[in-house]
Amino acid sequence: MGVIKVENIRVYAYHGCLSEETIIGSDYRVDVSVEADLEKSSETDALEDTVDYVTLNAIVVEEMRIPAKLLEAVAKRIIVRVFENCKTVESVSVSVSKINPPIGGDVEMVTILLSESR
Repeated sequence: MGVIKVENIRVYAYHGCLSEETIIGSDYRVDVSVEADLEKSSETDALEDTVDYVTLNAIVVEEMRIPAKLLEAVAKRIIVRVFENCKTVESVSVSVSKINPPIGGDVEMVTILLSESR
């Protein structure tokens, strides 16, 4: 078993419970970590035998384009898509961070983290 991480995927998106957030948008950071059997790909050196991180990045970008009130909902959609598109993945962890959230304080970011296994 091995781990593939795609970290600090930066996107501009329109998530939030406040109507202004869905109009103005905000900066986000997404991190994805997957566990999969990487034994075969470590021997064959073939892309088709591993989890393609280009696919992981594309899933994140596509799902972040769809507005949601809660970051949890976005993370769940990303997890579902990873399992649908990457059959060798055994578990997925996704963190979604909103940079400079509008919460009335000096806060760098808020982050949610969801993890699921098959």
